[in-house]
Amino acid sequence: MKIAILGTGGIGLATAAWLCHHGHEPVLWSPSGKGTRDLAIPGNRLHYSGAIEGDCLPSIATDISEAITGADAVIIAAPGNAHRLIMEAMAPCLNDGQTVIISSVCSLSALYLSKLLRKRAVRVPIVTWGTTVLTARRLSGTEVKIMTARNSLHVATLPVSQNPAGLEICQALFGDRFAPQTNVLATSLININPIAHLGLALCNVTRIEREEIWPQYHYMTEGVSRLIMGLEKERLALAAAFGLEIHGIEEHFHRSFNVPLGPLSQIAATLHATRGGPPGPTTMDTRFIMEDGPFGLVFCEALAGTVGVDVPLHTSAINLASQIWGVDLRAQNDLLSELTIDKLGQETLNEFIQDGWK
Repeated sequence: MKIAILGTGGIGLATAAWLCHHGHEPVLWSPSGKGTRDLAIPGNRLHYSGAIEGDCLPSIATDISEAITGADAVIIAAPGNAHRLIMEAMAPCLNDGQTVIISSVCSLSALYLSKLLRKRAVRVPIVTWGTTVLTARRLSGTEVKIMTARNSLHVATLPVSQNPAGLEICQALFGDRFAPQTNVLATSLININPIAHLGLALCNVTRIEREEIWPQYHYMTEGVSRLIMGLEKERLALAAAFGLEIHGIEEHFHRSFNVPLGPLSQIAATLHATRGGPPGPTTMDTRFIMEDGPFGLVFCEALAGTVGVDVPLHTSAINLASQIWGVDLRAQNDLLSELTIDKLGQETLNEFIQDGWK
Protein backbone atom coordinates (compact mmCIF):
# COMPACT_ATOMS: atom_id res chain seq x y z
CA MET A 1 0.00 0.00 0.00
CA LYS A 2 1.01 3.60 -0.50
CA ILE A 3 1.12 5.28 2.90
CA ALA A 4 1.58 9.00 3.52
CA ILE A 5 3.49 9.72 6.74
CA LEU A 6 3.04 13.22 8.11
CA GLY A 7 5.92 13.95 10.46
CA THR A 8 9.62 13.09 10.37
CA GLY A 9 10.67 12.75 13.99
CA GLY A 10 11.77 9.42 15.41
CA ILE A 11 8.33 7.84 15.02
CA GLY A 12 7.86 9.17 11.48
CA LEU A 13 11.20 7.85 10.26
CA ALA A 14 10.73 4.56 12.11
CA THR A 15 7.29 4.12 10.57
CA ALA A 16 8.70 4.74 7.09
CA ALA A 17 11.47 2.21 7.72
CA TRP A 18 9.02 -0.39 9.04
CA LEU A 19 6.69 -0.01 6.08
CA CYS A 20 9.52 -0.16 3.54
CA HIS A 21 10.94 -3.21 5.30
CA HIS A 22 7.58 -4.96 4.96
CA GLY A 23 6.96 -4.16 1.31
CA HIS A 24 4.84 -1.01 1.43
CA GLU A 25 5.45 2.38 -0.19
CA PRO A 26 5.76 5.18 2.38
CA VAL A 27 5.84 8.84 1.40
CA LEU A 28 7.35 11.20 3.96
CA TRP A 29 6.22 14.79 4.45
CA SER A 30 7.73 17.24 6.90
CA PRO A 31 5.62 20.22 8.05
CA SER A 32 8.69 22.50 8.00
CA GLY A 33 10.53 20.73 5.18
CA LYS A 34 13.62 20.35 7.38
CA GLY A 35 12.85 16.77 8.38
CA THR A 36 13.21 15.40 4.85
CA ARG A 37 16.03 17.66 3.64
CA ASP A 38 18.82 15.10 4.09
CA LEU A 39 16.82 12.23 2.60
CA ALA A 40 16.09 14.35 -0.48
CA ILE A 41 19.82 14.55 -1.31
CA PRO A 42 20.59 12.15 -4.19
CA GLY A 43 22.39 9.04 -2.95
CA ASN A 44 21.17 9.30 0.64
CA ARG A 45 19.10 6.48 2.13
CA LEU A 46 17.29 5.93 5.41
CA HIS A 47 19.33 3.63 7.65
CA TYR A 48 17.49 1.84 10.46
CA SER A 49 18.71 -0.37 13.27
CA GLY A 50 17.40 -2.06 16.39
CA ALA A 51 14.22 -4.13 16.19
CA ILE A 52 14.72 -4.34 12.41
CA GLU A 53 17.81 -3.40 10.44
CA GLY A 54 18.52 -2.24 6.92
CA ASP A 55 18.26 0.78 4.71
CA CYS A 56 15.60 2.05 2.34
CA LEU A 57 14.60 4.99 0.20
CA PRO A 58 11.12 6.26 1.04
CA SER A 59 9.54 8.78 -1.30
CA ILE A 60 9.73 12.43 -0.27
CA ALA A 61 6.87 14.90 -0.77
CA THR A 62 7.49 18.63 -0.60
CA ASP A 63 3.76 19.38 -0.59
CA ILE A 64 1.18 17.73 1.65
CA SER A 65 -1.26 17.23 -1.22
CA GLU A 66 1.47 15.37 -3.10
CA ALA A 67 1.92 13.04 -0.14
CA ILE A 68 -1.77 12.35 0.36
CA THR A 69 -2.95 12.07 -3.25
CA GLY A 70 -3.35 8.40 -4.14
CA ALA A 71 -2.42 7.16 -0.66
CA ASP A 72 -4.36 4.25 0.77
CA ALA A 73 -3.78 5.56 4.28
CA VAL A 74 -2.36 8.65 5.94
CA ILE A 75 -0.47 8.35 9.23
CA ILE A 76 -0.10 11.37 11.49
CA ALA A 77 3.25 10.72 13.20
CA ALA A 78 3.68 13.96 15.10
CA PRO A 79 3.36 15.18 18.70
CA GLY A 80 0.03 16.43 20.00
CA ASN A 81 1.04 20.07 19.78
CA ALA A 82 1.32 19.65 16.00
CA HIS A 83 -1.99 17.83 15.44
CA ARG A 84 -4.11 20.91 14.80
CA LEU A 85 -1.61 22.40 12.33
CA ILE A 86 -1.25 19.15 10.41
CA MET A 87 -4.97 18.40 10.40
CA GLU A 88 -5.81 21.83 9.03
CA ALA A 89 -3.24 21.29 6.27
CA MET A 90 -4.40 17.76 5.38
CA ALA A 91 -8.19 18.19 5.59
CA PRO A 92 -8.54 19.83 2.13
CA CYS A 93 -6.56 16.96 0.56
CA LEU A 94 -8.40 13.93 1.94
CA ASN A 95 -11.06 12.08 -0.02
CA ASP A 96 -13.51 9.27 0.56
CA GLY A 97 -11.86 5.86 0.37
CA GLN A 98 -8.75 6.84 2.30
CA THR A 99 -8.00 6.02 5.94
CA VAL A 100 -6.33 8.25 8.52
CA ILE A 101 -4.29 6.78 11.39
CA ILE A 102 -3.33 8.98 14.35
CA SER A 103 -0.16 7.71 16.06
CA SER A 104 -1.02 8.35 18.78
CA VAL A 105 -4.25 10.20 19.54
CA CYS A 106 -4.39 12.82 22.27
CA SER A 107 -6.94 15.31 23.52
CA LEU A 108 -9.59 13.81 21.19
CA SER A 109 -7.73 15.19 18.18
CA ALA A 110 -9.63 12.72 15.97
CA LEU A 111 -12.79 14.66 16.74
CA TYR A 112 -11.20 17.86 15.50
CA LEU A 113 -10.26 16.24 12.18
CA SER A 114 -13.84 14.96 11.91
CA LYS A 115 -15.06 18.52 12.43
CA LEU A 116 -12.82 19.81 9.62
CA LEU A 117 -13.87 17.07 7.19
CA ARG A 118 -17.55 17.64 7.90
CA LYS A 119 -17.25 21.03 6.18
CA ARG A 120 -16.34 19.19 2.96
CA ALA A 121 -18.85 16.36 3.48
CA VAL A 122 -15.93 13.90 3.47
CA ARG A 123 -16.19 10.81 5.67
CA VAL A 124 -13.06 8.75 6.16
CA PRO A 125 -12.29 6.27 8.94
CA ILE A 126 -10.09 7.99 11.52
CA VAL A 127 -8.12 5.30 13.32
CA THR A 128 -6.66 6.16 16.72
CA TRP A 129 -3.94 4.40 18.67
CA GLY A 130 -3.53 4.62 22.43
CA THR A 131 0.24 4.76 21.92
CA THR A 132 2.73 4.30 19.10
CA VAL A 133 3.44 0.91 17.54
CA LEU A 134 7.15 1.64 17.63
CA THR A 135 9.46 3.35 20.08
CA ALA A 136 12.32 5.03 18.28
CA ARG A 137 14.95 7.75 18.29
CA ARG A 138 15.96 9.84 15.30
CA LEU A 139 19.77 9.76 15.23
CA SER A 140 20.15 12.07 12.23
CA GLY A 141 18.29 13.11 9.11
CA THR A 142 19.06 9.72 7.57
CA GLU A 143 19.27 7.42 10.61
CA VAL A 144 16.74 6.06 13.08
CA LYS A 145 16.99 3.49 15.85
CA ILE A 146 13.84 1.41 16.37
CA MET A 147 14.04 0.32 19.98
CA THR A 148 10.77 -1.59 20.29
CA ALA A 149 7.84 -2.88 18.28
CA ARG A 150 5.15 -3.12 20.95
CA ASN A 151 3.53 -6.50 21.51
CA SER A 152 0.12 -4.94 22.10
CA LEU A 153 -1.64 -1.59 21.77
CA HIS A 154 -5.23 -0.40 21.66
CA VAL A 155 -7.04 0.89 18.59
CA ALA A 156 -10.43 2.50 17.98
CA THR A 157 -11.93 4.20 14.95
CA LEU A 158 -14.19 7.19 14.40
CA PRO A 159 -16.99 6.48 13.65
CA VAL A 160 -17.23 3.32 15.74
CA SER A 161 -19.05 1.56 12.89
CA GLN A 162 -15.65 1.51 11.14
CA ASN A 163 -13.84 -0.24 14.00
CA PRO A 164 -13.46 -3.55 12.07
CA ALA A 165 -12.10 -1.77 8.98
CA GLY A 166 -9.70 0.28 11.10
CA LEU A 167 -8.40 -2.83 12.84
CA GLU A 168 -7.96 -4.61 9.50
CA ILE A 169 -5.73 -1.94 7.93
CA CYS A 170 -3.62 -1.66 11.10
CA GLN A 171 -2.99 -5.39 11.04
CA ALA A 172 -2.17 -5.31 7.34
CA LEU A 173 0.48 -2.66 7.92
CA PHE A 174 1.92 -3.60 11.32
CA GLY A 175 0.87 -7.17 12.10
CA ASP A 176 -1.31 -8.83 14.71
CA ARG A 177 -0.56 -6.62 17.69
CA PHE A 178 -3.75 -4.53 18.04
CA ALA A 179 -6.50 -4.85 20.66
CA PRO A 180 -9.83 -3.19 19.76
CA GLN A 181 -11.07 -0.51 22.15
CA THR A 182 -14.55 0.93 22.66
CA ASN A 183 -14.11 4.35 21.05
CA VAL A 184 -11.68 7.22 20.49
CA LEU A 185 -12.19 8.58 23.99
CA ALA A 186 -10.88 5.29 25.34
CA THR A 187 -7.74 5.51 23.19
CA SER A 188 -7.29 9.15 24.23
CA LEU A 189 -7.44 8.19 27.92
CA ILE A 190 -5.49 4.94 27.69
CA ASN A 191 -2.21 6.66 26.83
CA ILE A 192 -0.13 6.47 30.01
CA ASN A 193 2.57 8.88 28.81
CA PRO A 194 1.09 12.04 30.39
CA ILE A 195 1.05 10.68 33.93
CA ALA A 196 4.32 8.72 33.64
CA HIS A 197 6.18 11.56 31.98
CA LEU A 198 4.83 14.17 34.40
CA GLY A 199 5.99 12.15 37.39
CA LEU A 200 9.43 11.58 35.92
CA ALA A 201 9.95 15.16 34.75
CA LEU A 202 8.59 16.85 37.87
CA CYS A 203 10.66 14.70 40.21
CA ASN A 204 13.83 14.91 38.11
CA VAL A 205 13.60 18.51 37.01
CA THR A 206 17.07 19.47 38.24
CA ARG A 207 18.60 16.65 36.19
CA ILE A 208 16.78 18.05 33.16
CA GLU A 209 17.93 21.60 33.90
CA ARG A 210 21.54 20.46 34.40
CA GLU A 211 21.38 18.45 31.14
CA GLU A 212 22.44 15.29 32.94
CA ILE A 213 22.21 11.86 31.35
CA TRP A 214 19.71 9.87 33.38
CA PRO A 215 18.00 6.55 32.54
CA GLN A 216 14.25 6.94 32.94
CA TYR A 217 13.34 3.61 34.47
CA HIS A 218 16.16 3.78 37.04
CA TYR A 219 14.66 7.01 38.33
CA MET A 220 11.06 5.78 38.40
CA THR A 221 11.59 5.12 42.09
CA GLU A 222 9.01 4.21 44.71
CA GLY A 223 8.29 7.87 45.49
CA VAL A 224 7.95 8.81 41.82
CA SER A 225 5.76 5.75 41.30
CA ARG A 226 3.45 6.82 44.14
CA LEU A 227 2.90 10.16 42.40
CA ILE A 228 2.22 8.42 39.08
CA MET A 229 -0.17 5.95 40.71
CA GLY A 230 -2.09 8.81 42.32
CA LEU A 231 -2.59 10.35 38.87
CA GLU A 232 -3.44 6.89 37.59
CA LYS A 233 -6.27 6.52 40.11
CA GLU A 234 -7.84 9.75 38.83
CA ARG A 235 -7.39 8.68 35.18
CA LEU A 236 -9.21 5.40 35.78
CA ALA A 237 -12.02 7.17 37.66
CA LEU A 238 -12.47 9.53 34.71
CA ALA A 239 -12.68 6.64 32.25
CA ALA A 240 -15.21 4.86 34.48
CA ALA A 241 -17.41 7.97 34.52
CA PHE A 242 -17.76 7.56 30.75
CA GLY A 243 -18.47 3.83 31.09
CA LEU A 244 -15.05 2.86 29.74
CA GLU A 245 -12.83 0.02 30.91
CA ILE A 246 -9.15 0.72 30.30
CA HIS A 247 -6.20 -1.18 31.64
CA GLY A 248 -3.87 0.25 34.27
CA ILE A 249 -0.33 1.47 33.84
CA GLU A 250 1.24 -1.74 35.15
CA GLU A 251 -0.77 -3.70 32.58
CA HIS A 252 0.43 -1.29 29.89
CA PHE A 253 4.09 -2.05 30.59
CA HIS A 254 3.34 -5.76 30.83
CA ARG A 255 1.63 -5.80 27.44
CA SER A 256 4.05 -3.46 25.69
CA PHE A 257 7.35 -4.91 26.89
CA ASN A 258 6.47 -8.41 28.12
CA VAL A 259 7.60 -7.80 31.70
CA PRO A 260 6.00 -9.51 34.72
CA LEU A 261 3.13 -7.71 36.40
CA GLY A 262 3.89 -6.10 39.73
CA PRO A 263 4.19 -2.74 41.48
CA LEU A 264 5.18 0.07 39.12
CA SER A 265 8.57 0.72 40.74
CA GLN A 266 9.38 -2.99 40.48
CA ILE A 267 8.40 -3.03 36.78
CA ALA A 268 10.62 0.01 36.23
CA ALA A 269 13.55 -1.72 37.94
CA THR A 270 13.07 -4.76 35.72
CA LEU A 271 12.95 -2.62 32.59
CA HIS A 272 16.11 -0.79 33.64
CA ALA A 273 17.91 -4.09 34.27
CA THR A 274 16.82 -5.67 30.99
CA ARG A 275 16.64 -2.71 28.60
CA GLY A 276 18.71 0.08 30.12
CA GLY A 277 17.43 3.54 29.06
CA PRO A 278 15.85 5.19 27.33
CA PRO A 279 17.53 8.31 28.64
CA GLY A 280 15.35 10.98 30.16
CA PRO A 281 15.02 14.45 28.65
CA THR A 282 17.95 16.84 28.93
CA THR A 283 16.20 20.07 27.97
CA MET A 284 13.34 21.94 29.57
CA ASP A 285 11.66 22.08 26.17
CA THR A 286 10.70 18.43 26.58
CA ARG A 287 7.58 16.77 25.27
CA PHE A 288 7.24 15.18 28.75
CA ILE A 289 5.84 18.55 29.85
CA MET A 290 5.26 20.70 26.77
CA GLU A 291 3.17 18.03 24.95
CA ASP A 292 1.94 15.65 27.63
CA GLY A 293 1.00 18.47 30.00
CA PRO A 294 -1.43 20.38 27.74
CA PHE A 295 -2.67 17.46 25.64
CA GLY A 296 -2.76 14.87 28.40
CA LEU A 297 -3.19 16.28 31.90
CA VAL A 298 -4.98 19.49 30.91
CA PHE A 299 -7.29 17.54 28.61
CA CYS A 300 -8.19 15.13 31.42
CA GLU A 301 -8.83 18.02 33.79
CA ALA A 302 -11.20 19.64 31.27
CA LEU A 303 -12.93 16.33 30.55
CA ALA A 304 -13.40 15.68 34.27
CA GLY A 305 -15.30 18.93 34.55
CA THR A 306 -17.96 17.68 32.14
CA VAL A 307 -18.83 14.71 34.37
CA GLY A 308 -18.09 16.15 37.80
CA VAL A 309 -15.12 13.90 38.57
CA ASP A 310 -12.61 15.33 41.04
CA VAL A 311 -9.00 15.24 39.79
CA PRO A 312 -7.16 17.33 42.41
CA LEU A 313 -3.79 15.72 41.77
CA HIS A 314 -4.03 16.50 38.03
CA THR A 315 -4.84 20.11 38.90
CA SER A 316 -1.98 20.35 41.40
CA ALA A 317 0.47 18.75 38.97
CA ILE A 318 -0.51 21.16 36.18
CA ASN A 319 -0.12 24.13 38.55
CA LEU A 320 3.27 22.96 39.80
CA ALA A 321 4.65 22.17 36.35
CA SER A 322 3.37 25.48 34.98
CA GLN A 323 5.18 27.35 37.77
CA ILE A 324 8.44 25.43 37.44
CA TRP A 325 8.53 25.56 33.65
CA GLY A 326 7.33 29.17 33.57
CA VAL A 327 4.51 28.54 31.11
CA ASP A 328 0.72 28.34 31.36
CA LEU A 329 0.21 24.72 30.30
CA ARG A 330 -3.56 25.15 30.15
CA ALA A 331 -3.16 27.82 27.46
CA GLN A 332 -0.98 25.55 25.32
CA ASN A 333 -3.76 23.15 24.29
CA ASP A 334 -5.03 24.54 20.97
CA LEU A 335 -7.67 21.83 20.50
CA LEU A 336 -9.87 22.33 23.56
CA SER A 337 -11.13 25.73 22.44
CA GLU A 338 -12.16 24.23 19.09
CA LEU A 339 -13.84 21.16 20.56
CA THR A 340 -15.64 23.15 23.30
CA ILE A 341 -15.81 20.06 25.48
CA ASP A 342 -16.93 22.11 28.47
CA LYS A 343 -20.03 23.30 26.55
CA LEU A 344 -21.03 20.07 24.80
CA GLY A 345 -22.10 18.12 27.88
CA GLN A 346 -21.56 14.41 28.42
CA GLU A 347 -24.52 13.21 26.32
CA THR A 348 -23.59 15.21 23.21
CA LEU A 349 -19.91 14.40 23.63
CA ASN A 350 -20.73 10.69 23.77
CA GLU A 351 -22.67 11.02 20.50
CA PHE A 352 -19.76 12.76 18.81
CA ILE A 353 -17.35 10.10 20.05
CA GLN A 354 -19.54 7.42 18.45
CA ASP A 355 -20.29 9.02 15.09
CA GLY A 356 -17.97 11.97 14.61
CA TRP A 357 -18.69 15.68 14.47
CA LYS A 358 -22.24 16.53 13.39
